[in-house]
Amino acid sequence: MKNPVGVAILILLIGLGSGVTYFTHLGTAGRIEAQQQALANRTLLDVLPIDRYDNQPLAHPVFTASVTLAHSTLLGGYLATRSGQPSAVLLRSQALGYEGSIELLVAIDPQGRLLGVKTLRQAETPGLGAAIAGWPNAWLQTFTGKSRQAPDDSGWALKKDQGQFDQLAGATVTSRAVLQAVHDALRYFDEHQAQLTGVPANE
Repeated sequence: MKNPVGVAILILLIGLGSGVTYFTHLGTAGRIEAQQQALANRTLLDVLPIDRYDNQPLAHPVFTASVTLAHSTLLGGYLATRSGQPSAVLLRSQALGYEGSIELLVAIDPQGRLLGVKTLRQAETPGLGAAIAGWPNAWLQTFTGKSRQAPDDSGWALKKDQGQFDQLAGATVTSRAVLQAVHDALRYFDEHQAQLTGVPANE
């Protein structure tokens, strides 16, 4: 080599460039990951009005072990708060539909009223039971504002089962599974309100 000094300078510049790139990546990777996580959280939390909370609900689990209920299984629960006060409990529920498991996110306010229900995963028949997917969802929105007391337990059934709720056209099994899972979630909330919200039921 005729110019060893020039070669050394070139190697040094390449090393510096690689180092800058590496440290820039380290500095931005955390921000990118945080932004991606925030987007994933927001998609998951669509069921909860954004003005309803100022914490990170998914970072505040109220239980993590699965709980088997009458017609469904609770996979987890999270607490949303606003100004330090409980504003909603989110219950992740799994039920057996016509084609397989259906996973729901059920949002309940501290008084036991439904704020919303969202389908997280499903494998139901396209054009029939799969109509529970998508957001917003007109059929799932019919549950908003309902509670365990309104209607009472006997009313939490499809009309064809002497209850108060319409079904998705051509999807009786799917509709029944979702309805029963939502009712299970409301019942569980009623029976474990203090544990879930941190507030005694009589307050």
